Amino acid sequence: MDALVLQTDFGTDDGAVSAMKGVAFSVNRSLPIFDNTHGIEPYNIWEAGFRLIQAMPYWPEGTVFVSVVDPGVGSDRKSVVAKSKGRYIVTPDNGTLTFIAQHHGIDELREIDESVNRLGGSEESYTFHGRDVYAYTGARLAGGYISFEEVGPSLNPEGIVMLDCFEPVLRDDHTEGIIGVHDVRYGSLWTNIPRTMFLNLGKKVGDMVGVTIKFNGTTVYDHTMMYAHSFAEVEVGSPLLYVNSVDTMAIALNQASFAGVYKTGKGNDWHVYLR
Repeated sequence: MDALVLQTDFGTDDGAVSAMKGVAFSVNRSLPIFDNTHGIEPYNIWEAGFRLIQAMPYWPEGTVFVSVVDPGVGSDRKSVVAKSKGRYIVTPDNGTLTFIAQHHGIDELREIDESVNRLGGSEESYTFHGRDVYAYTGARLAGGYISFEEVGPSLNPEGIVMLDCFEPVLRDDHTEGIIGVHDVRYGSLWTNIPRTMFLNLGKKVGDMVGVTIKFNGTTVYDHTMMYAHSFAEVEVGSPLLYVNSVDTMAIALNQASFAGVYKTGKGNDWHVYLR
């Protein structure tokens, strides 16, 4: 059977994640269940989408991801399963699939038919679809108890909810993008500027690059730093520009938190210019 990978904004301070795993384990006690992360900022759909593209390509085809960051739980938002590059994502249709659609494409999409794909006895529960609908459906799909076609009716992938996201651009003398997410533990800034776009500026490892960060048009950082392969190429505490693990440009301080030192956020309001 295939792996089931869970991510949520629930944290692990209570039994919510355990309850999801219990439902999945009850479907099949041999089901391989893994965690992607449960530390997503509460209600942050944007971050949920980024954490999916960070991990999904490195799991084998057939893997089922359950992503539950669902501030609209109990509303009329759709519950769906998307198929992308041979993997499946079980999630609310609330923008979580934005970056999967942009970077990998969605091959097929189905709405979960809760009349058959819902934990028995949970019909009057409206606030824990992560347990009652998503973990249950994901486990049944990963365990081979239902096919993708048996998830529910087919939907047009082009109709999914998409988050508003500034697309990176190449100008005559610089690239412009946004801070997509932070490297949570170390405070690096992960931009959405692809390595391939940045290289059009003619820079090579060891060169100095001008880096400007603006929040709603106001400059909060404007300095030069080395374009380096790794942190060890600069002094402790010094800044560097590097290629992160998802092949986009990132900004960091060696052994310090760039986000913490410069109080930078993430999202469309935070623009980065590399020149």
